Amino acid sequence: MQVTLNLDEALLNEALKLTKLTTQEELLNLALQELVRSRRKKNLLDLAGQIQFVPNFDHKAMRETRYAAD
Repeated sequence: MQVTLNLDEALLNEALKLTKLTTQEELLNLALQELVRSRRKKNLLDLAGQIQFVPNFDHKAMRETRYAAD
């Protein structure tokens, strides 16, 4: 996909130096991946305290049954 953007050239150059990437395309793809990863993490943190677990749930037994079918 081809897009025309007006970007801060100094910021772009600094980001290229910091990441040691060679193209603006690589840099923008990395920036988008980092943004998505960061937002997903934030969304998971927003769930903190809202999930209720079963008090007697045995997670170790669950692990054992997961590999029994292999």
